[in-house]
Amino acid sequence: MKKFLIFFLLLLLIFNGSEIFAQKKIVLKLGMWPEPTLKSDIEMFEKWKKEFEKKYPNVQVVPATYKYSPDTFVPLAESGNLPTIFETWFTEPQKLIAGGFVKDITNELKKKGWDSLMNPSVKQILSKNNRIYGVPRDAYALGMYLNLELFEKAGLMNPDGTPKYPKTWDELAKFAKIIKDKTGSAGFCLLAKDNAGGWHFTQIAWNFGAKLEIQKDGKWYANLNSPEVVAAMNFVKDLKWKYNVLTDDPTSEDWGSGFEAIATGRAAMYLGAQDAVNQPTQVYGMPLDKLAIVPVPAGPKGHQYSLMGGTPYMFSAKATSDEIMAALNFLEIMGKAPVVTPESLAGMKADAENRVKNGVPVIPSFPAWIAKDWLKAQEEITKQYRNVDMRLYNDYYNWIKKPNVLRPEEPYLTQDMYAELTKVLQAVVTDKNADVKKLLDVANSNLQKMLDMYVNKKK
Repeated sequence: MKKFLIFFLLLLLIFNGSEIFAQKKIVLKLGMWPEPTLKSDIEMFEKWKKEFEKKYPNVQVVPATYKYSPDTFVPLAESGNLPTIFETWFTEPQKLIAGGFVKDITNELKKKGWDSLMNPSVKQILSKNNRIYGVPRDAYALGMYLNLELFEKAGLMNPDGTPKYPKTWDELAKFAKIIKDKTGSAGFCLLAKDNAGGWHFTQIAWNFGAKLEIQKDGKWYANLNSPEVVAAMNFVKDLKWKYNVLTDDPTSEDWGSGFEAIATGRAAMYLGAQDAVNQPTQVYGMPLDKLAIVPVPAGPKGHQYSLMGGTPYMFSAKATSDEIMAALNFLEIMGKAPVVTPESLAGMKADAENRVKNGVPVIPSFPAWIAKDWLKAQEEITKQYRNVDMRLYNDYYNWIKKPNVLRPEEPYLTQDMYAELTKVLQAVVTDKNADVKKLLDVANSNLQKMLDMYVNKKK
């Protein structure tokens, strides 16, 4: 009888063990908490936090505002202070995976059934050796933002209220000159402060026919000094010294200041994607009816790509499986997961309502997930809350749906490549006599050394 009692108690402990495990206290450090200036976004996150902690009382959500930066990431990761979940860029996953800084979440995604619902091209970016290390927040495709108030003053509007916008880079220079002459504002905002300069220049160079990295005989080669890249850089140089249509100091312009320029009328045209429409509107107060997004101009030989990238959620390498599951559950509450539940629908609607409240365009997003019911729900909510004239966006959306328009970023050491291109941009916009070919030769040599050291050496 005594042996039976001991056996029964052991069984009770084993079966209750799973419940005890499930109810143990979990801390979820939420790295995508909004910046302090975004008051209504914080209110929305507070609401989600309250709802989440009610549903999962064993999880404590700790707000942690974190903005990814290549310069600060490694020290933060090595010190063990990364948030459980954080946002980065599509250029970074392979580097973070190789460095051992992020968690393999394949098992957790399989438990959720999400591993088969991810857009395949996005899944490839977030995977290595058939293991998955992140989930997409959203993806983007670069287009061109227009300040319609400046287009109106320059006489560049059609009678139906849509803009006459440049279809080629040659036309862009001419449009920019008209705008500069008639309004005094810059026709185009070029970035040349940080890596964003190289990022935007890549878009221009591609449309001039350039390939910035090429693979040959199993090795990767820099191709930053090809005739096509030289032509694109000389075009940028002309925008500064021949047409004089850039903002006063491109070397002080970064991603954020570019949106400030387009919102405040410092510039009429700026490369940007559909996922950042809150920047000129919510952050800098641009009226909804003064913003349009149109296709990026085509190059001299008709190339007209859209640089595709995005924002993934990734997870600290030190996070436990329970913490990963808690983070994925929070994404459901936000409506950022590929599931249609009362909570996820409420999350999508809350996001749309917040956009309307803050004067942010409610426009279609890029399909980072392929779950049909989720895509349908998202489309219906977008239509329900639409607050803009879609004629100001239709050309852009119709363009990125065409075959072979979307082009993912160059595959290796992308941020390092952008840094090299930015150095050249800084030289050509500050020195009228800069030797473009010579500068690009140096940039090419620098990138090749890095490719040989970090990529080709491993092959």
